[in-house]
Amino acid sequence: MSYFNLDKKIEEYKMLLNDSIDFAHRFYEKGDQKIAFIFLKSITSQELLSEAVFTPLQFYNGKLSIENLQNKILKCSDIKEIEEDEIINEILGGKIILLTNFSDKVIAIDLLKFPTRQPTEPPTSPVIQGPREGFVEDLQTNITLIRRRLKTKNLVLKSFQIGSESQTKIAVTYLKDIANDEIVRKVIKKLKKIKIDGIIDSYYILSFLEERPNSLFKQIGNAEKPDIIASKMLEGKIAIIVDNSPIVLTVPFAIIEDLQNSNDYYTNHHYSSVIRVIRLLGLLIAILAPGFYLSLQIFHYNILPLNFLVTIADTTLGLPFTPFIEIAFIFLLFQILYEVSLRLPSYLGLATSVVGALILGDTGVKAGLISPPGVIIVALAKIALYTVPEQASQITVLQIVFLILGGSLGIMGIMAGMVYVVNYLNKLDSYGTPYLAPYSPRIPKDLKDAIITNSIIEMDELPKTYSPKKEKRK
Repeated sequence: MSYFNLDKKIEEYKMLLNDSIDFAHRFYEKGDQKIAFIFLKSITSQELLSEAVFTPLQFYNGKLSIENLQNKILKCSDIKEIEEDEIINEILGGKIILLTNFSDKVIAIDLLKFPTRQPTEPPTSPVIQGPREGFVEDLQTNITLIRRRLKTKNLVLKSFQIGSESQTKIAVTYLKDIANDEIVRKVIKKLKKIKIDGIIDSYYILSFLEERPNSLFKQIGNAEKPDIIASKMLEGKIAIIVDNSPIVLTVPFAIIEDLQNSNDYYTNHHYSSVIRVIRLLGLLIAILAPGFYLSLQIFHYNILPLNFLVTIADTTLGLPFTPFIEIAFIFLLFQILYEVSLRLPSYLGLATSVVGALILGDTGVKAGLISPPGVIIVALAKIALYTVPEQASQITVLQIVFLILGGSLGIMGIMAGMVYVVNYLNKLDSYGTPYLAPYSPRIPKDLKDAIITNSIIEMDELPKTYSPKKEKRK
């Protein structure tokens, strides 16, 4: 049996890790027995190392052995033996590697401590009443947040590592007494097939999970709050948690999910129904308003009320652009301002938005380049876009499509476009879940939590939309 030459091994691993500045090692000697600890100090807590490893070693008076180190001495919850060819991967995964000159066994100790932020209310999902915790960029913290809400033996967590360079940890979690086994198998199969060099965020695996990766429409659910994910899992959905990302993905997905909001369940259900109707109207206004206004101005001005027609004629008289170019220019102006406000520091972004929206818009109208009705219609569409912020990227593309249809074919073009989109969505599904469910196909029992929502007491059955194993909640 050949034991480790510790100095030689440390130099070997240091070279394999490109002599990185965060590579570190420490020795502990007791008589002729010597132990080497190898780790990356950038992701290992020195305090925990001293408290859980070195302090117990100093107070131990017996003979050192691998068995004693594992079972009696080291005060760590996660200690395991590994093969020598696994050492580099374990070091990169944040483990402390323990080598000795009295055994050929290798031990990996988990004292991982990445710098993480505290769970706070995410900016994308604020609530007036209800839980304010949000996911963070640490996998273990996110799992803990879900565990706190689902204290059940039926909660299943399966772990994967994806990315040849990033070695990103991914957890698939679901409730085994509710989630459909076939969907679970399908999700796990798709994850295992992913071949990529690095996973930086959960959106990197989005296209791999989608059944129609080239489709414009969103096919995977997402949330930043553990209460939302827990409630979705209670409906039979599967959650995919990615290390280094605060966004948790869920499957299957139906479009009705994006018309729902966590606030709806923490307030009066009659009010929630009204708000959901407003969100649906906002969605339609955001998509259709610019194209519809343009079609009326170019092709169907004769159906406009006379006073409104006179107002439009007065405000557009003398404009150097055609109606289509005018609306397209205003649309482009708003989109540029939006992109600028996203990327500038917050204090500059707010100032830029105010300057752009008020000064440029007002100056453009006074200079005779754009008309007030055009500015109002495009601004209304852009504001209505954020009644359903989860669909913002898809709606923006649809706005452009319907703008072109309205400007070239009039109302008939818009109607044809609507028929095509609805027909396409009617054929779309996510892991067997119809995209427009529970309205198409109509699932009467699931309508209790659709556009018009009932109280929690009346929602005594699980939604059949997501094919859960059981029917009753209670």
